[in-house]
Amino acid sequence: MTRTICIANQKGGVGKTTTAVNLAASLAVAERKTLLVDMDPQGNAGSGVGVDKGKLLQSIYDVLINDDDPQGVVQPTGIPFLSVLASTTDLAGAELELVSVIGRELKLKEALKPLGSAFDYIIIDCPPSLGLLTVNAMTAADSILIPLQCEFYAMEGLSHILQTIKLVKKALNPALVIEGILLTMYDGRNNLSRQVSEDIRTHFPQETFAAVIPRNVRLSEAPSHGKPIILYDIASRGAACYLELAREIIQREGNHGG
Repeated sequence: MTRTICIANQKGGVGKTTTAVNLAASLAVAERKTLLVDMDPQGNAGSGVGVDKGKLLQSIYDVLINDDDPQGVVQPTGIPFLSVLASTTDLAGAELELVSVIGRELKLKEALKPLGSAFDYIIIDCPPSLGLLTVNAMTAADSILIPLQCEFYAMEGLSHILQTIKLVKKALNPALVIEGILLTMYDGRNNLSRQVSEDIRTHFPQETFAAVIPRNVRLSEAPSHGKPIILYDIASRGAACYLELAREIIQREGNHGG
């Protein structure tokens, strides 16, 4: 049974795309057939797994707006078991183009239906906003993973996204659950990082992943080489932490009926 996880936080720079790319790659390395769906017009998730955006003939935009067959738009990556549904800046216009469409919040859910049986996991990277593209991702997903940077306003940002999840559950996707809260950009030498981590774990003990993503130079270098961290530097701390996150998610397979 396919598990669709969307990675969302309306705040930019919290590690959403880094998490989408590296979690998808780590699941693929565990021989889970994984599809990475890029719902961010910046297209960084696609380029993070080696897609040349300049050479794309079709993207997620064509699937959502032109009703192109998603099976023809999905492409393989250099990693066995990992495919990608990439995006381009065209997707920025989709927010406006979808406004007058009936069932506009369900476009992605409908688009992914024909792909479901081919994958164990679908990982959706969302843009840093709570607009129509993110709502589409939340409506299509079984669960939501929230990356949370260990910084001063983390708790405030978290309350905003939890409110949005509540609204989406009520109106569009009653089955949506929180996959987990992932602490990112953690620096153990920094008092604030440690304090934020403790606060989140105190308030959300069940929801917070044991895996924590550290500030890691190799992790920030990897995207410029078009590679997930496990291909760029498997020995790095960042790689170990994303593999640990994938392990935690895989361990829950039975609980999700998968």
